[in-house]
Amino acid sequence: MRKILVILGVFLSVSAPAWADKVAADKCAAGLAPTGKALYDAALPKVLAGATPRDALTGAARSMVMSGTIGRETARTSAEAAGQCFKVLK
Repeated sequence: MRKILVILGVFLSVSAPAWADKVAADKCAAGLAPTGKALYDAALPKVLAGATPRDALTGAARSMVMSGTIGRETARTSAEAAGQCFKVLK
C-alpha cells in the first residue's frame, strides 16, 4: 500500500505542472477566433504527443483548408494566433 502511495505521489508531482500549462494554453485558446480555436483543437493532440506546434498546426491547417472547413485566406493568421497559445503550453 505504501509503495502505491509513493508511486502516486511521484506521478502527481511530475504531471501537475503539465496540467497547469495546458490550462493556461486552453484559456488562451478560448480567446481565439473560431478558426484559430478549431486549429488549436485539431493540433493539440499532436503537440501533446511530442510534435512541434509548427508542424502540428501546418498539418491541421492544410487538412482543414483542403476539406473546406476553413478558408485559405484565414488559415495562416489563425495558425499564427493558435501558435501563441502553444507557446504557453511548452
